[in-house]
Amino acid sequence: MTTPPDASGGTRTPRVSYRQARSLDSPVFEVGGLSVFYGDHEAVRDVNLLIGHRQITAMIGPSGCGKSTVLRCFNRMNDLIPGARVEGKIRYHGEDLYGRDVDPIEVRRRIGMVFQKPNPFPKSIYDNIAYGPRVGGTKGNLDDLVEETLTHAALWDEVKDKLKSSALALSGGQQQRLCIARTIAVKPEVILMDEPCSSLDPIATAKIEDLMEHLAQEFTIIVVTHNMQQAARVSHHTAFFTADIDDAGVRHGRLIEYDETSRLFSNPSDRRTEDYISGRFG
Repeated sequence: MTTPPDASGGTRTPRVSYRQARSLDSPVFEVGGLSVFYGDHEAVRDVNLLIGHRQITAMIGPSGCGKSTVLRCFNRMNDLIPGARVEGKIRYHGEDLYGRDVDPIEVRRRIGMVFQKPNPFPKSIYDNIAYGPRVGGTKGNLDDLVEETLTHAALWDEVKDKLKSSALALSGGQQQRLCIARTIAVKPEVILMDEPCSSLDPIATAKIEDLMEHLAQEFTIIVVTHNMQQAARVSHHTAFFTADIDDAGVRHGRLIEYDETSRLFSNPSDRRTEDYISGRFG
């Protein structure tokens, strides 16, 4: 079994329960010894995992355990937080994501982000989709690109007759699908989703989940969710995080178990995972 690299570039045996599937033998991301600090506080400690190509990986766990912090590391969003720093390694197709020669702007083009609350631009539906390609200097037909992208996001039929209308007039679920469409319009490889359904009703949530399964045919998806049923429904692999308290009483997020979703939910190897998914805590 291949183990993620440690901070020095070698390999280490993860402390978590880590039952790797063969589908992770050629991962998109290799995370080794990842720790994240906000000032002097170590918010997340020693995370090791692999992310499979064109798969959905879910991150679950109680509030405050570092799921979103780890998610933001994959496209260097933590760079924008004063006092934040990352130790350890994240390799993207074998390249150090935090290397000196790596442009974080290019990282965020290849690795897009969908946030917890829909955040469409105060522009038309059309301009929301066309904005990124325009900034990137796309030479092709924008009309075709907008239609293709909205179709890919299962939204075209609902908005094709009102493309010049404000995106803010859409429902919450439609706005979130528009934000997903805006993300994929610039042709990323990876889509990060930070609780994308937390503010949506069950019908809108179901549409997003269906869309995620469809998009996984083309994109690698990492999703943070508090909804364990959602993780069980849509993901191929699941990472369970929780917060440890050290001798000084300080909380640190830790990855406890990472496995194929079906196996983690049916036969977890760590008691803390079992307690969480059974509702005993969290």
